[in-house]
Amino acid sequence: MSDRLSTDPADDTGRARDAAGPDTAAAHAADTAAAHAAASAQLLAALRGSSPLVHCITNSVVTNFTANALLAIDAAPAMVDIPVEAGIFAGIASGLLVNLGTPHEEQREAAREAVAAASVAGTPWVLDPVAVGGLPVRTALAHELVAQRPTAIRGNASEIIALAGAGAGGRGVDAADTTDAAADAAAHLARTHGSVVAVSGPVDLITDGRRTVRIANGDVLLTRMTGGGCALGAVTAAFLGASRADADPADAFAATVAATLVYTIAAEIAAAAAAGPGTFAPAFLDALALVTPGEVAERARITVTDAATDGSRA
Repeated sequence: MSDRLSTDPADDTGRARDAAGPDTAAAHAADTAAAHAAASAQLLAALRGSSPLVHCITNSVVTNFTANALLAIDAAPAMVDIPVEAGIFAGIASGLLVNLGTPHEEQREAAREAVAAASVAGTPWVLDPVAVGGLPVRTALAHELVAQRPTAIRGNASEIIALAGAGAGGRGVDAADTTDAAADAAAHLARTHGSVVAVSGPVDLITDGRRTVRIANGDVLLTRMTGGGCALGAVTAAFLGASRADADPADAFAATVAATLVYTIAAEIAAAAAAGPGTFAPAFLDALALVTPGEVAERARITVTDAATDGSRA
């Protein structure tokens, strides 16, 4: 077992340390946070060494920015979103993103074909259920696709709560709920569908139903530009694809944590150099291209808990 996998707080070592007392348990949590930071740095290096091919079925508002974000991080984007071709391409891609931001009829069929092909080929895929719960067509499609067991699900708190059947959704890219409010729903989705669930917000939450990581990196300017959340879904697909190709592959949980951590640290770096949203967007692409594994390990602000003790047991 690799170091990345052996840091699972739910493993026997973690339970033994927790039983030893609160001070030891706290030290173990800190060690695990450090291990996630180190693993994320390693995965960034692996991604840049493999240039994963990421198949994106995404919304028309963010296509250009999403492709540029993937190029910046050294992945190869492919925006293949028509029937027949989508199914073929998903079988050869390193990772797949299905984003439901503008789900017209042709794109809905392409998404179904791509997900089916990805499942056969073992291609990791990410579902981004934009505005689920608030609008009927995308809500029905999201429930149809989530039953196909996405590798990862990424959304804001309102979307995750609605997808789990516990709310009516938000205003699309805007979340009316906090990430902690979505903790139960995220853990339930993760356990029900075997997915890693990433909830975006001021503090991001990632869970696989057993482990929960919170990432306090990022900047509010990510919410002031189109595509700030949607591009993270594509970057997550890139990290999942790169992890699968690595000689010492991380699990999907570690890859999803790495994607969120690298992305939010790049946002912090960009915000420090930006005057506002207009200068933030290009600075963010530069930061994605230039952020180093060392910066990821040093700047990470991570906390780790066992989902069973985090109020996330559904």
